Amino acid sequence: MPKIIVDETVCKGCGLCANACPLHIIALETGRLNSKGYHPARLVEPDKCVGCAACATMCPDTAITVEK
Repeated sequence: MPKIIVDETVCKGCGLCANACPLHIIALETGRLNSKGYHPARLVEPDKCVGCAACATMCPDTAITVEK
């Protein structure tokens, strides 16, 4: 089962990954901040991830790794 891993130490909460996800299963964690003061991205519905890597391709900081 594919999944994404977000490196929260790099993520700046830009939301480009959430916009790029065709299944709309990535969201910013508005309830908490990472060490840089940003709302990090997270996979909201991991069971629905197909591993397309659109999120990782769109991330300007290469904060996302896709495992298949």
